[in-house]
Amino acid sequence: MSTEKNNYVDFHCHPAMKPFGKSFNYRKIGINHPRRNRSSSIWKYNPPSVLDKLINYVINLTKFSQANFTSLAKGGVKVACVSLYPIEKGFFVNKIKSEFIKDIASNFATGVGKKRVDVIQDITDYFKDLEMEYDFYEQLNNKVIKLPEGKFRYKLVKKFTEIEMANQDGVQTINVIMSIEGLHVLNSNINKPVNEIEFMANLQKIKLWKAPPLFVSVAHHFWNHLCGHSESFTKLVKKKVDQSEGINTGFTVLGKKVVNELLSTKNGKRIYIDVKHMSVASRQDFYNIIDTNPDYKNMPIIISHGAANGLKSFKNKTSGGSKVANLLKQVDINFFNEELIRVAKSKGIFGLQLDERRVASNKTIKHTKHAVKRSKIMHYRSELLWFQIQHIAEVLDNASLFIWDCIVLGTDYDGIIDPLNAFWTAEELPYLADFLERHAHNYINNNTFKISENNIDADEIIDRIMSSNGLQFLKTYFK
Repeated sequence: MSTEKNNYVDFHCHPAMKPFGKSFNYRKIGINHPRRNRSSSIWKYNPPSVLDKLINYVINLTKFSQANFTSLAKGGVKVACVSLYPIEKGFFVNKIKSEFIKDIASNFATGVGKKRVDVIQDITDYFKDLEMEYDFYEQLNNKVIKLPEGKFRYKLVKKFTEIEMANQDGVQTINVIMSIEGLHVLNSNINKPVNEIEFMANLQKIKLWKAPPLFVSVAHHFWNHLCGHSESFTKLVKKKVDQSEGINTGFTVLGKKVVNELLSTKNGKRIYIDVKHMSVASRQDFYNIIDTNPDYKNMPIIISHGAANGLKSFKNKTSGGSKVANLLKQVDINFFNEELIRVAKSKGIFGLQLDERRVASNKTIKHTKHAVKRSKIMHYRSELLWFQIQHIAEVLDNASLFIWDCIVLGTDYDGIIDPLNAFWTAEELPYLADFLERHAHNYINNNTFKISENNIDADEIIDRIMSSNGLQFLKTYFK
């Protein structure tokens, strides 16, 4: 399992989430330790134990590391779009009364450590936290690490040609592209009224980074004064954490200004917009912005980590478009058929996330077969993701579009997700590819697409999703 063999591209993961959090346990915080046995090292290998898996299976909490760079290396990831994410204070200012229980629950849910939770509970400056996490990646940038599988490193890259040049010295390289999840990061003082000048100044600082983000998501879990978000919590978290402020609203005047500054090429490199986590109203506003501005005529729609909801459109929320539409999770944070068509027409990307709570309905998951044998578990659980692929494929084929150039991987590993059972970490990605290929093979042996060019071999379908679609997108837009 090496990067040379698989060349996978993951458009959304959080390798630093846990080690950066654990660095707050030390006297010097924010240090990415070069010794990979330290909890604050981004190379710290921490595969899930049997108990970890049991806890995840029973109560859907994922405390183990999924996207540390050792796991990415073992899983054959060539390119990782790492998501910088200062954890929002709203997670820890919640309806749990006891401070002790609140801290323990938060620490347990995220695996970032109690001291990191304490900092977030008192945080006032998200931008400073963002800069610290960015620096965390820079510290071991291009440093060679010896693993049992060979010599590895990660490298912060600024353009696609750097990816093409990687590995020339025999060191297997994980090419790291920056992204940001949630533009609450522009807020330097969350206790004061919004300061537009400050927001714009911070945005400009981001554009001037040595390795600026390729894309950012404007919305995340809580109100950020820029645009409304979708409901994103389920079960226990939904009961304890209030994300009602600003939910399901559209863009503010300031939010539209921020979008235009991000997309501008007059103030530095264009930073693209990831529409994940936007409310339906915000997505409609954003699509209108790019539809009505000639400068954005060929703007790719980016969904870094998402799932289809099986519903036809914003105005027609009925199930349809594929044979499996009714098996999907029919919620607004997931994407409508009309949006899938928009992504394909824009030459954008749809990143398949591996969060079990998103990819299929509760009923579908409940009726998924259980097994003890690992290979059977992998077969049944990977089918949940295949339903997503099948739905997207049939929707696009029915719209007379080429299917197989916009679907990519966006795992959301280490983003506090409940992963598909048996595909716990990035290390299992080669197995995921194998099992998806089986489902693709079974499908194409029994079905024919209307558009002849959509009828390609199963191995090519999965290679495109796991690797070549992502590389082609980066070759076009990462310049």
